[in-house]
Amino acid sequence: MEEKQEDKTNSPQAKITKTAAKRAHRSQKVGVVFSDKMKKTVVVRVDRLVLHTRYRRYVRRTSKFMAHDELGATVGDKVRIVETRPLSAKKRWRVMEIVQKAAK
Repeated sequence: MEEKQEDKTNSPQAKITKTAAKRAHRSQKVGVVFSDKMKKTVVVRVDRLVLHTRYRRYVRRTSKFMAHDELGATVGDKVRIVETRPLSAKKRWRVMEIVQKAAK
């Protein structure tokens, strides 16, 4: 029994969870691929609703992020991006998953 417990603590899965606990929380955003003209890079458009201070109406604000793409996302795909270390002058995000493929 003791040997089995030792194997669980030394397993690769246990090491991954320990390193993930040390790492800071990484921000995630969901957006639509706006451009895929570059190699392994996509531009993701993230929309958010902001309350206008004077008119008390919701206004749509858009931000564009350049993200590293190993999955092969195309224009119109809904993707989840996660914050990562700087990969180039403008890339600080990575495509984590393709949530929904674009309709052809």
